[in-house]
Amino acid sequence: MPQQPLAQVPADVKWSWQDVAACLGRDVAMFFHPTNERGRTRRRREVTAKSICFSCPVRVDCADYAIRAREPYGVWGGLTETEREAIYASIPIADYPRLEGEGARMASYAIERAMAPEAFTA
Repeated sequence: MPQQPLAQVPADVKWSWQDVAACLGRDVAMFFHPTNERGRTRRRREVTAKSICFSCPVRVDCADYAIRAREPYGVWGGLTETEREAIYASIPIADYPRLEGEGARMASYAIERAMAPEAFTA
């Protein structure tokens, strides 16, 4: 499925979860890849970002937002772009989650798998 140029922000989105996010105040460059970043370098950056997400108290809220918005870029809630693309491809567009919590519910297995030990190997 081709990526979209911009996220499709859900109408009911709440941003208050960001106030307690583990990434608050961190360099956002860690969560978004620079142009032409590939291979091992990209993977190391993603693992570093995921390690911050690991203990975040709002990780699932963040992942839910990213899934519902079809966020095309960055690490959100411990999910990389590649992991989210697999989620997007697995949900028929007619059933796509738009209400708060639906994205996390529909992708709960992928969200948990993103924090499994094997997800942290660079």
